[in-house]
Amino acid sequence: MAPPNLDPTSSTANVYAVLPGAESRQIERAHDAEIGATEMDKLVESEICKARELTLNIKETEDVCSDDIDVAVPPDGGWGWVIVFASFMCNLVVDGIIFSYGTFLEGIASEFGVTRAQAALVGSMMSGFYLIVGPFASAIANKFGFRLVAVVGALVGAAAFVVSSFASSVEFLCVTYGLIGGIGFGFIYVPSVITVGFYFEKWRALATGVGVCGSGIGTFLFAPMSKLLIDSMGWRHALLVQSAIVLSCAFFGMLFRPLKPTKLKALDEEEPELVMDASLLPAATVLQMEAALKYMPKHDHQSSISRVFASHHNPERLHLSDVYHTIGVPARAPFRAQLKEKRLSAPFVLLSERPKKCEEMHRPLYRDDIFFGQSLGRLPQYTSHTSVQYNLAVTRLPTKQDILEEKTHSCRLYPEAVKRALATLLDFSLLRSPTFLILAVGGFFTMMGFYVPFMYLVDRAADHMPKQTAVLLISSVGIANTLGRVLCGVLSSFPSVNALFVTNAALTIGGIATIVSGASLSQEYQFLYTVIFGLAISCFASLRSIIVVDLLGLERLTNAFGLLLLFQGVAAMIGAPLAGAFTDLTGSFDATFYLSGSMILISALMCYPLGWVNRWERRRKLEDA
Repeated sequence: MAPPNLDPTSSTANVYAVLPGAESRQIERAHDAEIGATEMDKLVESEICKARELTLNIKETEDVCSDDIDVAVPPDGGWGWVIVFASFMCNLVVDGIIFSYGTFLEGIASEFGVTRAQAALVGSMMSGFYLIVGPFASAIANKFGFRLVAVVGALVGAAAFVVSSFASSVEFLCVTYGLIGGIGFGFIYVPSVITVGFYFEKWRALATGVGVCGSGIGTFLFAPMSKLLIDSMGWRHALLVQSAIVLSCAFFGMLFRPLKPTKLKALDEEEPELVMDASLLPAATVLQMEAALKYMPKHDHQSSISRVFASHHNPERLHLSDVYHTIGVPARAPFRAQLKEKRLSAPFVLLSERPKKCEEMHRPLYRDDIFFGQSLGRLPQYTSHTSVQYNLAVTRLPTKQDILEEKTHSCRLYPEAVKRALATLLDFSLLRSPTFLILAVGGFFTMMGFYVPFMYLVDRAADHMPKQTAVLLISSVGIANTLGRVLCGVLSSFPSVNALFVTNAALTIGGIATIVSGASLSQEYQFLYTVIFGLAISCFASLRSIIVVDLLGLERLTNAFGLLLLFQGVAAMIGAPLAGAFTDLTGSFDATFYLSGSMILISALMCYPLGWVNRWERRRKLEDA
């Protein structure tokens, strides 16, 4: 989305236009004193005349929206740290329970007289469905918000665990624990992962890193706790205890308060100028605006700098004519070049024709960077623009239908906000990209082997060390995973670090370590393996979004995220039961870990040439163009 543009020639009414990223050409900002105000006025007038041909028929939707434009500028603190805590706890509960399911295997298999592979299918279905439901939970959150989705997920998950405690067969558990419980966990997982990024910009990498560390801590805590509960009261009552813990995520979900957007609005009918509510902007953003004024043409600088600096001592709102020029500071790369990529249905709106009294709309998935959990310093869109300009550029406008539904509170089975989000998340045209196809298949193989050690590590070690010690192997993976995520967060803050190579190297080491993990079943050797494996999977989990952005661009991140979740969810459901079948056939765990390690190693080997494939694909597109 481009910044608001002002028609300075209008004398009877304020005419404002929000130019879409795909449908119009962006006016390059005047950053040289040689380009005068008259020439810029002509350019603006020309652009608005062209844009009027594309405008929506706003007269059909009177009383739909006001002259306000909502821009969510992350506050980088405040309530955001409460969001981080809630995200941490949700990740702790969800991943802690999923990764400790292996402690239930023996009890379920013996009670129902089934094989390990059949018992493993229950946990694998939960692991798979909580990933597969991700795109759908994201789309629903786009309409109804993170808070409602997380609370519903907690209620569904807790109910599934309660019903599962009365299971009469493995098939019963597959439906209640695996399918329904997985859907509930998916509804908790998505808000806990992406809501942190909505509140942080400068400190996004740190905040997201702290939130996802709950996964490793949960693995560390839940493995011995689940074993203790099963030994003391049986697996059925252990599920009841876990249901109460899952229900606590409803409280944490309530903490996912929507971020109040900054409003850009018209001041009055006589002055054709926009104003900004500076009180809603973070102090750092205001300072960025002030600093940016130094690069403006001299006449603009002298006319506006005093008013901008006075905003610190004056409750009067900041004039957006100043902000407009401020966020239009010349970028290192022309802004027009960044808008060539087609964006999904960003409508053109003439705000002067829109009535008053508009409801605030919060659509997190209308941001291109919502799934990017690392340092924004790696994004050229961020480093080459001011904070406000960046937030405007990565945010898409709601459609006309979206505005109507919000205003009229209409109840639809398939709302526009859900439809748009799913159209982006599940755009299968991305599969035509060789780069993405290799990345997706590689992720599929990784997830085939990902959950196998969590499922069978304790059973393999139980014959060679005390069971209480064997359970701590899962906890060791959790601690290593936590440390690895912190380390990856630090590495990712350096733009020169090749995230693809680091991930491939980590998976190569992790795959080989898994293959040879049965060479010795001594405590020292097994704990060494768990540390290596935990570090390896942390790189895969932490650097995935960076790899997608480096290869495909920020504008395809949401699309790639949705499709990757589908690939990884299906693989998660297949991997552990297949490995368990090998154990049942051979009577040994060696084949299980051979399969797991081989899948992880194959995924790494597939992705080593990915950089070359991506460069070839880009050259081919340039030649075709």
